[in-house]
Amino acid sequence: MASSRAFLASFILSCFWVFPLSEQLQSSQTEVLQQLRKQLQYPTQLDPWSYAGDLCSFPPSPFLSVICEDNAITELKIIGDKPTKIIGNFNGRPIPGRTLSPSFSVDSFVTTLARLTSLKSLIMVALGIWGPLPDKIHRLDSLQLLDLSSNFLYGSIPQRISAMGMLRSLTLDSNFFNGTVPDLFGSLSNLTVLSLKNNRLTGPFPSSISAVATLTSLSLSKNNISGGLPDLTAMASLEVLDLRENMFDSGIPSMPRRIITVLLSKNSIDGEIPPQIGDLTRLQHLDLSYNLLRGNPPSSLFSLPNLSYLSLSSNMLGGSLSRKLACGANLGFVDISINRFTGSLPLCLSDNSSERVVKFNGNCLLGELSGQHEPWFCRDGGMKTGRKGKYLGLLICAIVGACLVMLGFLFVLLYLCRKFRRRVVSKTEPRLLSNPSMEHRSTGYSPELLANARCIAQAKRVGSQVMPAYRVFSLEELKAATDDFSAASLIGEGSHGTVYRGKLENGCQVAVRCLALFKKYSIRNLNLRLDLLSKLRHPHLVCLLGHCVDGSSDDSSVNRVFLVYEHVAHGNLRLRLCEKSGEKFLRWEHRLAILIGIAKATHFLQAGVLPGFFNNKLKSHNVLLNEHRVAKISDYGLSIITEEIDKREGKAETAKSSHAAQIKRQSLEMTTLDDDVFSLGLIILETLAGPLQEGKDPSVLADEMRTSQGRLEFRETMIDPSAIGGAAEESLSLVISMAQKCVSLDSSLRPSVEDVLWNLQYAAQVQSTATHP
Repeated sequence: MASSRAFLASFILSCFWVFPLSEQLQSSQTEVLQQLRKQLQYPTQLDPWSYAGDLCSFPPSPFLSVICEDNAITELKIIGDKPTKIIGNFNGRPIPGRTLSPSFSVDSFVTTLARLTSLKSLIMVALGIWGPLPDKIHRLDSLQLLDLSSNFLYGSIPQRISAMGMLRSLTLDSNFFNGTVPDLFGSLSNLTVLSLKNNRLTGPFPSSISAVATLTSLSLSKNNISGGLPDLTAMASLEVLDLRENMFDSGIPSMPRRIITVLLSKNSIDGEIPPQIGDLTRLQHLDLSYNLLRGNPPSSLFSLPNLSYLSLSSNMLGGSLSRKLACGANLGFVDISINRFTGSLPLCLSDNSSERVVKFNGNCLLGELSGQHEPWFCRDGGMKTGRKGKYLGLLICAIVGACLVMLGFLFVLLYLCRKFRRRVVSKTEPRLLSNPSMEHRSTGYSPELLANARCIAQAKRVGSQVMPAYRVFSLEELKAATDDFSAASLIGEGSHGTVYRGKLENGCQVAVRCLALFKKYSIRNLNLRLDLLSKLRHPHLVCLLGHCVDGSSDDSSVNRVFLVYEHVAHGNLRLRLCEKSGEKFLRWEHRLAILIGIAKATHFLQAGVLPGFFNNKLKSHNVLLNEHRVAKISDYGLSIITEEIDKREGKAETAKSSHAAQIKRQSLEMTTLDDDVFSLGLIILETLAGPLQEGKDPSVLADEMRTSQGRLEFRETMIDPSAIGGAAEESLSLVISMAQKCVSLDSSLRPSVEDVLWNLQYAAQVQSTATHP
C-alpha cells in the first residue's frame, strides 16, 4: 500500500513538472528574441514582437519569419532596410543612419544567437550589423543556412566556420571582409551554396573549394582575388560559377558538365577559349567579356543547345568567323564587340528577321556594318609568340618614343589651329560662340562637347545592334509618307510636338514627330545636337531612323525639325497594365522583363554616351511594346533640343494649378527634379498595381506607399492580385523593396540605376528558378 502511494506521488510530481518545463522553454526562447530585438536597436521589422503572444505563431512574411519545432526556434529571418552603399571607404566605425549605433557589440550579438541551440536557418540581412565576425559563430553548430549579407562586417572570415559541419549554404555578400579567402571548405562536406561577393577579399583562389563535390553555386565576384584558376571538374554538382570583377590571370579552367551559368568578366584571363567548352551542353549563360582572350572562338560554342546569352566583348579575339556558323535555337544575345574579328558576319548573326540581339562594333568586319575599324587594325591583332616576342619590348619603346614626339608636335599644331579658328568663327558665327552662357545655360552642351560626342560610343564600349542606318530625310519624302501630314495620319499631340504615322517608299512603317523650335539654333549647333541624338541606339529605345530640318542654311528660317522613328504599334505600357485578361494581359514574367528593359535603356542613356542624358522624363505611357512584348522607350533625349518647350510647359502648368497642388509640386521638386530613378520607381509601382492604377496618378501611388504601415499593408491594399499572379514570394519582395527605395523623398537613399537593374535581373532569376526548378 505504501509503495502504491509512493508511485502515485511520484507520478503526480512528474506531471506537475512536465507542463511548467514546456512553458519555461517557450519563455526562454521568447526572452532570446526580445534580447535580439534590443541589440538590433528595435528595427521596425520587429515591431510585431512587441505584442503579447506566442512569437512562433506569427505568420511569416518576406522580411520577418520565426519558425519553431517542439517549442524550439529552428528558423529565424530578419531582413532590414539599412543601405550598405557608402561614400568613400568604410573604416570600421559606425555610420549614422546606416549602421547600428556605437553601443552595438557583434560579439554579444553572436553570444545571444548561440542560445538558440536548435537554430538551423539564420538570415540577418541589411540590419546595419557592424564589427568583425567573431570566431564563436561556430557555436551555432546546428546551422544549415547562414546569410549575413548587406551588413558592415569586416576583418577576416573566421576560420572556425570550418567546424560548422551541418552548413549547406553560406552567404556573406556585400560586407567589408578583407584578407585572403580562408582555405577551410574541405571540412564542409554538405556545402551547396557559397557566396562571398562584393567584399574586399584578396589572395589566391582557395584550393579546398575545388574539391567540394556538393557545391552547386559559387559566387566570389567583386573582390580582389588574384592568381590562377584550378581545374574545377571535381565540382561535379556545380551549376553557377560567378567570379566577375577580380584579378584572375590564368586561362579558362576546365568545368564540370552540369554547369549552367559561367560569369568570368572583368578579369585578366588570357589564352584561347578551349574547344572543350563546346561539351557543356547545359550551359545557358556565358560572360567572358573584358579579359585578354586571344585566337578564334570554337564554332561549337555558338551552337550549344541551351545557350541563350554569350558575351565575348572587349578581348583580343580575332580571325574570321565562318559564314556557315550555326547558332543554337535558344541563343538570344551575342556580343562580340571590341575584338579583332575579320571577314563577314556569319549569317546566323546577321539575319535581320531573327529576334537575336547581336553587338559587333569595334572589329574589322566586312560589309555595311557600323563601328568597324580599317582592316590593318586587326591584321596583326592576335599577339603572336615566337621570334617576334623577344622584340616586343624594343618595339613598344620605339612606339612610345615616336608617340611622345608626335604628341608634342600635335599639341603645338592644335594650339595654333584653335587660335586661328576662334578668329574665323567669331566673324562668321557670332551667335554660336559670342555668348555661350545664354545658349547653353539650361543643358550645358557646348559646341565643342557636342562635336566630340561622335567618339563616345567606342570609348564607352557600347555595342551596336543590327539596326537601320541613320540618314537625313527630305521634307518631300515625309510629306509623301504621311499623306502631306493629314489629319488621318495624326496619332499623337503633346508638348513635344505632333506625331504622324507614315509609310516610306520601301514599305517601312514610321512615326514622324514634328518639333517646333522656339529657340533659334545655328545650323551647325542644331546639326551637332541631332548628331548626338542619332547615336542613341539601344534595343530598348525606339529606333531613331533619321531627321529632316525644315529650312535653309539661313539660321532665321529654321522653324521645325522632323524626327523619324520606327513605328511600334502594340500599345504603351500604361494601357497594357490595365488589361485584366486575354492575349494582351502581362504575366509577372512579362512585367519583370519589361522593367528590366526600361532600366537597361535608362542606364545606357546615362552612361552609354557622353554627355549623358539624365532628364529623360520616364513615364509608363512613353514605354511602347512591340509584338514580342519588348519594351522600347520613346521621347528620350529630346531635352537636348526642346529645353525651351519644357520651360514653357512648366510655366503653363504652374499658372493653371491650384495653390495646394503648387505647394505639393514644389515640395516634390526638390526631391525628384527629373530624377530617372524616382521615375523608374513610379513605373515599378504602376506595374505592381496593375488595373488598380487605372486613372490614378503614379505620384499618388508613391504617397500611398510611403504612408502605408509597412510592405504588408501596401501589398494588401495597392497591389492587384492579377498583376502578381504566379510571382515567387522572394521575387515579388525584391521588386516591392526596390520600388520603395526608388520613391524615397530622401534622394541620398535612392539606389543608382545600375543597382535597380541588378536587383530587377536578380528578381527575374529568382522567378525563373522558382518556375523552372
